[in-house]
Amino acid sequence: MGTITKALDLLDHFSNTRPEIGLAEFARLTGRDKATVHRHLTELAHNGFLEQHPGTRAYRLGPALLRLAAVREASFPVRKLLHPIVTALAEATGELAHASLLQGEALSPVVHADPHQHGIHVHFDESEMLPLHATSSGLSVLAFAPEALQARILARPLAHHTGQTITDPARLRALLAEVRKSGVAQLEGAFDAEVTSQGTALFGEGGVIGALSVAVPSVRATPEKLADIATKLRTAAREASRSLGGLTQRY
Repeated sequence: MGTITKALDLLDHFSNTRPEIGLAEFARLTGRDKATVHRHLTELAHNGFLEQHPGTRAYRLGPALLRLAAVREASFPVRKLLHPIVTALAEATGELAHASLLQGEALSPVVHADPHQHGIHVHFDESEMLPLHATSSGLSVLAFAPEALQARILARPLAHHTGQTITDPARLRALLAEVRKSGVAQLEGAFDAEVTSQGTALFGEGGVIGALSVAVPSVRATPEKLADIATKLRTAAREASRSLGGLTQRY
């Protein structure tokens, strides 16, 4: 991992539940020495990616990210394009739907919608990165990703998020082959023990760029409901991929 990557990697530790992080906590989270972490934090703050709380001196995300996010959305309006599609999918299925984009070797959530039609809901945090091996979104992307990315992911030790997370490379490769045929990945309890999810890949100009997914509390995940969601997912994914300038796969 290069110096720039190590510095930018610090940004991924922020979340809705951890909006501010001090130097000591950063050192603990990363396993790096304080001097190195402090140097990276200073550089990020100098360039506006971070700022320090005037009282606690803890770090929080800086104004440069707001500017860059505005530039990104103005030139490639992903949220604007995907929001109505995700919202319509959530309303049609009666369940939480979300879209995410491939970022390195994980997925970065972009938008989600929950119609709140039931008493039991799926919790979704847009600040949480989604692993490729343990989520239906991730598997749907990995199925159509370049072989080099698949090989890197499957060659490393994979994290267990629940007791049902699949980490065996052979089983994962078999699942990916099934996804390429059906177009829909399905996992039960792999990332959240009480959630069943289905995901479909999204395509842009350069190939697979992300995923569209619907998450259901497993107590409501009947075969009939999942079949209905899969059909609506494929339709929504085709619309989303066309909006993003990509060509959908035929499955």
